[in-house]
Amino acid sequence: MVDLHTHTTASDGTYTPTELVDYAIEKGLTAIAITDHDTVSGLEEAIDYAKDKPIQVIPGIEFSTEYNGKDVHIVGLNIDYRNPFFLEKLERFIDSRDTRNEKMCKLLTEAGFPMTLKDLEEAYPDSVITRAHMARFMYEKGYISNREKAFEKYIGDNCPCYVPREKVNPAQAIRLIKEAGGVPVLAHPILYKLSLPKLEELIGDLIAHGLVGIEAIYSTYNRADEALIRKLAKQYGLKLSGGSDFHGKNKPYIDLGVGRGNLNVPDEIWKNLNNKQKKE
Repeated sequence: MVDLHTHTTASDGTYTPTELVDYAIEKGLTAIAITDHDTVSGLEEAIDYAKDKPIQVIPGIEFSTEYNGKDVHIVGLNIDYRNPFFLEKLERFIDSRDTRNEKMCKLLTEAGFPMTLKDLEEAYPDSVITRAHMARFMYEKGYISNREKAFEKYIGDNCPCYVPREKVNPAQAIRLIKEAGGVPVLAHPILYKLSLPKLEELIGDLIAHGLVGIEAIYSTYNRADEALIRKLAKQYGLKLSGGSDFHGKNKPYIDLGVGRGNLNVPDEIWKNLNNKQKKE
């Protein structure tokens, strides 16, 4: 069994890369893809640590992109995370995230929740700072009674302290993943709440730019959701992918490898994706 969608403390997970490898072994997984948001900073640690362990760590990333005003996430699997061109482009992307974070910290401070980007970076070292870190900081400082309140009232989409970030589009993310020799996958398409015609339009557009896979097995899917994505994968010639989207304590209801308890991503899913990459 594998898990092709996980997060560490390098972005908004609560397990360090090393801890995640150990936990994956404990769960009996044969492979995990570490797909932190817009960063590869946790990969070296995990891959080095796993060298003599009975598990494969697949280097990955999850890009936050925008398509027709909606957030759409593209996962890249088996990327060359040391590729200079890839790293240069990624650095620009991270810079745009930092600019947005600074603006949000200023708004939060004005709203009565003092914080700076430096405060967040010191509190959560070696992490790409996200809104989840802001919510955690607010909770740990006693500004709010729970993390969910931060998103509901202050930093969620369209809330008073929310600032949209300049995003790449899915086509750009796919091209960048392919430049790094990786397999681009459309992450959790059901979560975008698109009508079937709009979802098919999205899939068609992304295939034209090199999309290879689609996440058909996912923690929050019901049977009908999975059946729909499997059908679309077959219809459009896409490879199946799957993962829990594990974040540790930040998503306590989702466990590694098993999601909400019934997730199962067989080894063959990764073998098929990896074979596709080798053929190309």
